[in-house]
Amino acid sequence: MKTIQVNASRSYDVIIGNELLQNLGNFLLSVCKRKCKVAIVSDSNVWPLYGNTVEKSLADSGFQVVNFVFQAGESSKNANTYFEIQNFLAENRITRSDLLIALGGGVVGDMTGFVAATYLRGVSYVQIPTTLLAMVDSSVGGKTAINLPAGKNLVGAFNQPALVLCDLDALSTLPDSIFRDGCAEIIKYGVIYDADLFAHLAEQGLVFDREYVIARCVELKKKVVAEDEFDTGARQMLNFGHTIGHGIEAQSEFAISHGQAVAIGMAIVAKAGCREIYDRLISVLKKFGLPTTTEFTAEQLYKSALSDKKRAGGTVNLIVPTTIGNCAIVPTNVLELKSFIEEGL
Repeated sequence: MKTIQVNASRSYDVIIGNELLQNLGNFLLSVCKRKCKVAIVSDSNVWPLYGNTVEKSLADSGFQVVNFVFQAGESSKNANTYFEIQNFLAENRITRSDLLIALGGGVVGDMTGFVAATYLRGVSYVQIPTTLLAMVDSSVGGKTAINLPAGKNLVGAFNQPALVLCDLDALSTLPDSIFRDGCAEIIKYGVIYDADLFAHLAEQGLVFDREYVIARCVELKKKVVAEDEFDTGARQMLNFGHTIGHGIEAQSEFAISHGQAVAIGMAIVAKAGCREIYDRLISVLKKFGLPTTTEFTAEQLYKSALSDKKRAGGTVNLIVPTTIGNCAIVPTNVLELKSFIEEGL
């Protein structure tokens, strides 16, 4: 088991290991000193797998538990689900001294974190990511949000969790496609920050050392969160592939998953911005079974990018790799963005 401390406006531990869910009650006593009421938020895919284990562990430790389960999928990450959870908490008399748990992937984590930021003007929450993507990315750093019809993650708040538990055993139940989605994010970390991590992934492929890779990604993210918690500078590096990737997701009406879209987005940016690493990146993406091209046109992706939350007036900050392990933030006029995408396609 490995513990990494994240230092932000609220400091907290990220614990990575096996059999963490069975011992959840003991871990929670460190962040909820009195045996408070716990509201678990999960989705229809994850709850049947782990709901009973989590509830039993909490009950055995003396916690009173309620749960809210919504339909799995990005389409549920909306205002309707958000208010359903808020009403559920009110009906169950959850107070500011109680605790929320996000049990699931990125959609569950984003949704629960935003609810926790706004219900009663703020209650504590714990992230229990059950996907690789959520373990290395969305569960750490405090970004929470819901989607609007106009775009992804347009309404949200920065809200750091009280604790993050990454149970490696949960990865064994992931469908292959969902596991590969997370691989796109770990490849991203290698490209923007760590040539050694990239080399490990290039050599090992899908049999990479899971504890080492997840811990390394969390360590990299904790450094940038400590430096730029509110995403105004260095943290934007983590958006490599995301501006175009979010456009691909939106154009597909989320039929193309986040990880697949980010993989394509990284390929497009590398082709347009740094041909020196393009072949190496494409080779690794293909080794992990990730897509590298899209049928959407530059015009379609350009229109979606104009709604991206990272746009500032007439400028979009693109993250462009210079070498493996290094990237640059390149402010790009929106009038030039379409031609950049065309070059990448």
